[in-house]
Amino acid sequence: MKVVLASCAALPEGDGDEDALVEALRSDGVDVVWQPWGADVHADLVVLRATWDYTDRLDEFLAWCDRVPALANPASVVRWNTDKSYLVELAERGVAVVPTTVVSPGSAPDFPDGEFVVKPAIGAGSRGAARFTDHGSALAHFEALGVKALVQPYQSSVDSNGETALVFFAGEYSHSFHKGPMLAQGLAESASGLYVEEELGGIEPTAAQVALAEQVLDVAAELLSLRRADFLYARVDVVEGPGGEPLLLELELTEPTLGFRHTGPEAAARLSAAVRAAVD
Repeated sequence: MKVVLASCAALPEGDGDEDALVEALRSDGVDVVWQPWGADVHADLVVLRATWDYTDRLDEFLAWCDRVPALANPASVVRWNTDKSYLVELAERGVAVVPTTVVSPGSAPDFPDGEFVVKPAIGAGSRGAARFTDHGSALAHFEALGVKALVQPYQSSVDSNGETALVFFAGEYSHSFHKGPMLAQGLAESASGLYVEEELGGIEPTAAQVALAEQVLDVAAELLSLRRADFLYARVDVVEGPGGEPLLLELELTEPTLGFRHTGPEAAARLSAAVRAAVD
C-alpha cells in the first residue's frame, strides 16, 4: 500500500506535525512519502496535508485535485470547503455559526458596530485576516484584498479562551487542541508567508462543543451527498459566543493542521487505521 502526503514546494515535508502520522503509517506497513502537489502522482491514496500555497493558485490546485484518482478528502469536498462561504450554507441549515456576511469585490460592505474581522473567503493559515473597529480602515483592507471576503463580528471570548479545534477521523471524534488568539488590532502577521504562527496545546472539549462539531459534520455530509465517514479527516474550530454557547468558526476539510504534536500517539494510530480502511 502506497500513500502520498501532499505538501507544497515551500514545505515539501510539512511543518513537522505529521511526523507521528508518518511513523504510525510505516509501523502499519504502509509505504508513505511526501510529495508537493501539482505533479502527477501514483499511489493508492493521496492525503492532502501541507498544501498551503494553493490560495494563490486555486484553479490550478482544484484542477490537480480533480486529476488525482484517489484523494482524501475528495475533490468535491475540497472545492466546497476552500470557499468559506460554506459557513452561510451551514447557518441556513441550523448550525450555530459565528454570524457571517459574504462581500464580493466592488460592493459596499455593511460593517457591524464594535470589533469585527475581515478575511478572504478563500484563504489558509489566517493570511489576510484582520480585526477592526474603524470602518474606514476595514474598507481599505477589503479593497486591498480585492477578493470575496467574509465579515464577522469578533468574538471577544477568543482573547481569554482562544479557540477549540476538534479533530475527527473517518467521522469519529479523535482529539482536540487549543488555539490561542492570533488577531490583535489590524492585520495578522505571518512569519512563514504560508500561515500565521499559533499558540497550540492539548485541551478537553466540553460536551456542547462535541455536540456542535458532530452536527457540523452531519450537515456538511448531507450538503455534499456524502456520509460523515467519507471525511477521512476533519477539524471543527469552535469559539465561545456572547452567551457562552459554542459557535462554529471554521470547518476544515482540506489541509488543516491536525495537532498530532499536542496529543498522544494513539491519535496518529487512529488516522493510520482510517487511511488503511479507506484504501481497503
